[in-house]
Amino acid sequence: MDIHTYEKAWLGAALVLIVFFIATVTYGTVGAGVEMIDDSGGTVDPNNLADHERFGDPGVEQVGENEYEVNVIASAFFFRPGSDQRGFDPIRVPANSTVTFYVTSSDVIHGFSIPGTNVNTMVIPGEVAELTVEFDEPETYGLLCNEYCGFDHHNMEGTVEVVPEDQYDGGDGQ
Repeated sequence: MDIHTYEKAWLGAALVLIVFFIATVTYGTVGAGVEMIDDSGGTVDPNNLADHERFGDPGVEQVGENEYEVNVIASAFFFRPGSDQRGFDPIRVPANSTVTFYVTSSDVIHGFSIPGTNVNTMVIPGEVAELTVEFDEPETYGLLCNEYCGFDHHNMEGTVEVVPEDQYDGGDGQ
């Protein structure tokens, strides 16, 4: 059986592409360290967040040198803290810090996204999403809900202020 030269070339190119696609998918799932958010953050009773140790008084807390935890509640059309236009203080953290966000919802599924960082997750009532990000430089980031959550979803936004270390007030202004 004689196979034409062009047919051999196209068969070889197709084989190389198949191997390339398999290698790309394998690298994306194993090599790049991409992980799915799981329930390692724990669960809470969305109807009793006021009595919960972590979410009873949400805000910023220093837990180590240059390490902070931010507890956030997403509710119908605002983040607490974070939604400064709704009367809540913005989230303020110092530059050169590692910040772990613990986010839950008290009502419906929301999104929690800080564009320009790797923070982007669904916030599900009763579950706690845990995300960690490093903020190196002072900057103001937007905070937004990227899951449709109701009629005022388009106004569900907030602010994360990364301030210079010497201007950080210890979290009192969160």
